Amino acid sequence: MNIPTKIKIGDAWYEINIVKTMDTPSAMGSTNYRARCIKVATHSNTRHTRYRKEDKHETFWHEVTHAILHDMNSKLTYNEKFVEAFSKRLSRAIDSAKF
Repeated sequence: MNIPTKIKIGDAWYEINIVKTMDTPSAMGSTNYRARCIKVATHSNTRHTRYRKEDKHETFWHEVTHAILHDMNSKLTYNEKFVEAFSKRLSRAIDSAKF
């Protein structure tokens, strides 16, 4: 699966930016709800290694999950334990899809 350049969540279009590293130590991605922007890193800023394709996909779906929950005004928006568990399963389901 290729990571898209844009995705519509609710009524809002989010731009997807692939960046080399994140500003926050150990972060793999981020979502800016006001700017409607999702960032996904290709490299670790602490280990200085490249992320696997699967890791980048999981990060993308993790950030999309945050954005969806934010659009829903859900209390789960900032619940990292829930978002991580859900987005891992979502990413694996999408990656395993057969057409």
